[in-house]
Amino acid sequence: MTSAALDRATTALLRELAPRVLSAVVRRYRDFAAGEDAVQEALLAAARQWPQVGVPANPGGWLVQVASRRMTDHIRGEIARRRREAVAAEDEGAVVSPGDDLDVLSVGDDTLGLLFMCCHPALSSSSAIALTLRAVGGLTTTEIAGAFLVPEATMAQRISRAKQSIRVSGVPFEAPDAAERAGRLRSVLHVLYLIFNEGYTASAGPDLQRADLAGEAIRLARLVRGLLPDDGEAAGLLALMLLTDARRAARTGADGELVPLAEQDRGLWDQAAIAEGVALVEAGLSRGAIGPYQLQAAIAAVHDEAPRAEDTDWPQILALYGLLERMADNPMVRLNHAVALAMTRGPRVGLRQLVELETDKRLAGHHRLAAVRAHLLEMAGDRAEAVEAYRTAAALTASEPEQRYLSGRAARLAES
Repeated sequence: MTSAALDRATTALLRELAPRVLSAVVRRYRDFAAGEDAVQEALLAAARQWPQVGVPANPGGWLVQVASRRMTDHIRGEIARRRREAVAAEDEGAVVSPGDDLDVLSVGDDTLGLLFMCCHPALSSSSAIALTLRAVGGLTTTEIAGAFLVPEATMAQRISRAKQSIRVSGVPFEAPDAAERAGRLRSVLHVLYLIFNEGYTASAGPDLQRADLAGEAIRLARLVRGLLPDDGEAAGLLALMLLTDARRAARTGADGELVPLAEQDRGLWDQAAIAEGVALVEAGLSRGAIGPYQLQAAIAAVHDEAPRAEDTDWPQILALYGLLERMADNPMVRLNHAVALAMTRGPRVGLRQLVELETDKRLAGHHRLAAVRAHLLEMAGDRAEAVEAYRTAAALTASEPEQRYLSGRAARLAES
């Protein structure tokens, strides 16, 4: 499906409905791989037909109907297999009218159910997360590979193996009970974190942000916290999203250009979201046990509570990153730690920290490492080296706003 064929509102509607339709189809036919294929065909059919005939009155039911017909065809084609016989006997010839699944799509939140379903016990945590990003987040394999810092081919194989593992495991692909939900929570939170990150800073394309993805991640994070109100990390993730998304209106200029944090008009920040996020952070800190999402939310709160960039409490941020680095083996955390070091103790200290990160294969070829190096070199007064680093970073990113920002930074430094 290409967004060029549809207006933005219809594209957003299909993105919103896709996981709900997939959940309905999977619960009915209990076959994730075939169900995903059927839903993708339904989405393609909508992309072809809706621009000509208009969006149907019940778009969700329409998609379920088309996907169910594809599943019926699939079941008939597989009827010789014993595993399909019972399902085929029950469902063969069934035709779903658009109204039949309206209640299915309206009761509860199928997207949240699908989120927990995808974190299947037959899968490793990384495979479950990758599969869920595809099914729930609607991310491409390229985007997921970027989030995991692995090659696209590796991620494609991982997703394919995940589907096969579910198929052969014999474990039902259905919504888990309360005890199982708690066991799958860590993967669920990580999925939402990655979906939000892709929405807040798109890995590719003409727009810096994908507000629909970020908004959906926040909505689902609220639902997860509602399911598990006493879980500190569920609250911490929601706080992190709110405190970060609060800056969205100030992150781009009139022409969609990237505006870095230090140069943003803080009057545009969403104060209600900041207040809600800070309250969640403070409530979590008062309970004692602190996790990675809560620490990241605390860092975001320090940034958001500073009236001006120069008022930012960098020593506190540095201390929080020190704690976070001991909890998680994450190269991006170490990269941000290097920035905090530079802001607290000088750019040369931060640059020395980057030398250690250059050997981390997960960051090899990542534009963020080159961009941070460029920024610290500029702070240190090494303009020629900074220009080259900015140009390198611009060449490595697939985000057009980031390319323009980094190339512009290099050009301005070169001229001066």
